[in-house]
Amino acid sequence: MLFAMICTDKPGRLQVRLDTRPDHVAYLDGLNAKGALAFAGPFLGDDGKPNGSLVVVEAADRAAAQAIADADPYAKAGLFASVDIRPWNWVFNKPAGA
Repeated sequence: MLFAMICTDKPGRLQVRLDTRPDHVAYLDGLNAKGALAFAGPFLGDDGKPNGSLVVVEAADRAAAQAIADADPYAKAGLFASVDIRPWNWVFNKPAGA
């Protein structure tokens, strides 16, 4: 099942995001190599700077999706004010093999 993780950064934490980004990208690369990552990317504020994330993963259940979210280096660094995890159904424009 797919789960969308809607992550909102704490205000004033851009430098934490920038400093942690290499570890976060490596973590997502690992999920991708396992076939668990559907897609991911940052939300942007009106200033064009990242202020949150959307990460969609394949997981057995909500608890497994929560474990993936908790292991993200951004979460471990305390970047997020909130992480909302929702089951998600990919209906339109789903790439072949996804």
